[in-house]
Amino acid sequence: MIMVSDENVLEIGGEDVEKAIEAGLAQLNLGREDVNIEVLDEGSSGFLGIGGREAQVRLTVKPEESLLEQPLPQANDAVTIEADEMVQEPTVRVETRETRLELPYEGQPEEEVAREIVSSLLEKMQIDATIELRQSEPDDLTGEQRWIVDIMGQDMGVLIGPRGETLNSFQYIARLMTGHKIQRKPNFIVDIEGYRARREQALARLAERMADKVVNRGHSMSLEPMPPNERRIIHITLREDDRVYTESIGEGRRRKVKIFLVR
Repeated sequence: MIMVSDENVLEIGGEDVEKAIEAGLAQLNLGREDVNIEVLDEGSSGFLGIGGREAQVRLTVKPEESLLEQPLPQANDAVTIEADEMVQEPTVRVETRETRLELPYEGQPEEEVAREIVSSLLEKMQIDATIELRQSEPDDLTGEQRWIVDIMGQDMGVLIGPRGETLNSFQYIARLMTGHKIQRKPNFIVDIEGYRARREQALARLAERMADKVVNRGHSMSLEPMPPNERRIIHITLREDDRVYTESIGEGRRRKVKIFLVR
């Protein structure tokens, strides 16, 4: 006989609701028919892998008495089915949603739209941060200046990711949403506490070291695959070095810079 007590109630989490239920059943060594299942929290996968939470369920062991109290059918009992019980009309639930047309940000500067969207994304990711707007230095080739949406806060490494990959994905989404609002292609940069400037300096130093190696060893060398903006830094850094020249080779995500020795 199973006694229902606090020991027969298990709250457990999992990657999703189904996995949480399976883990709880395994721990109790029971089947689904032996427990009552209550979903406490459906969980969330977060945004860009950040800010997610586990699903939570409560499993309550059914008392054995509830099973014994149910009368068992006799073999010779006649079963009577009323006509209106034989055919049941399906229940159809129709959910209606209000459709609201979002108008573009008429007259609002691109950088302010970008700030609002970045702030909204950070809030969805449950990241506490402040945002500053500043202008970049003039581009070495075009002289163009761009707005930088600079994010500042604690433990920002998770938003930067390895070699800035998470930050680049975040910037792509922010630009996409901003472009939708202002109805044109945006041209701002998302940065985190000056990370991109430090990355540019590191890439420039790398380019110079690799150029020296090419000259000393007398043969061409390739760098690791990089996104277009980082390959551009390598090209710009070495464009005035008359000992070497650079080319981008490869396709897609495997595209990289190769440094050649001038013969």
